[in-house]
Amino acid sequence: MPLLNEAEPPPPSPRRGWLYVLVALALAAGAGYYLYVSGFLTPSEDAERRAAAEASAPARPTRTAPATPAPEPAEALAPEPEPEPEPEPEPEPEPAAAPPPPVVLRVTSDVDGAEVFIDRRYAGTTPFESYEVEPGRHRINVSAPGYEGHAEDVRIGDELTTVDVRFRQVRLDARIAVVHKHRFGDCEGHLVATTGGIIYQTDDDDAFQVGLNGLEEFALDYMAHNLRLKVRGGRTYNFTDGAENADALFVFHRAVEEARERLSRGERAAAP
Repeated sequence: MPLLNEAEPPPPSPRRGWLYVLVALALAAGAGYYLYVSGFLTPSEDAERRAAAEASAPARPTRTAPATPAPEPAEALAPEPEPEPEPEPEPEPEPAAAPPPPVVLRVTSDVDGAEVFIDRRYAGTTPFESYEVEPGRHRINVSAPGYEGHAEDVRIGDELTTVDVRFRQVRLDARIAVVHKHRFGDCEGHLVATTGGIIYQTDDDDAFQVGLNGLEEFALDYMAHNLRLKVRGGRTYNFTDGAENADALFVFHRAVEEARERLSRGERAAAP
């Protein structure tokens, strides 16, 4: 009697086939690695084994990265125009300055820095100008060290008043009433002194004139109330006055002596 028919094995499924292939590849790779490590395979044989294993493996689909689109060129931006500068504001015109007040008094001198007094009050030094002097009559005094002071009365008005003092020019204008004492008697007259000399004016015959450089003696005895004048190479005259003191004679004598001294230093006499 025939033996029972053995059941035919079912056909292998496709999944199991792939599984077998993978297992076989793993075993082959392990054996190759073992042989390579153990020295049974040369590097070239191991490379051939790896190539054969990869050739028998199913091809895997390759994925490609999507192409990155090239960036679009940026449009060239036109430079913004610079703003035009604002026009500078025109400067406002300055108000016209008020004209200075007019000068009403001017004092000058040939010695700079001479002191000026108006009505005995110090006002400044030369050259001097003022627009503050009130209209009317005023006394102007000007003095400089080493020179005779100058005094002058002026009237201030709308027009400019000028006082010009020439200290370096010798001025002499002195006059005094005197009594000429004779040996017997006397006569009355006037002594007049200028830079040109001394003149005795009288109705008597004793009238005379002498230059300042022609005086041999010119002296004052204040206590005796006597002014002595001696002409060089000529007569001697003695004068007095009817005053209680000799002050007038003293002032006249001092004016003449100062003029003589300045002229002897080479200073010029002022024009008459």
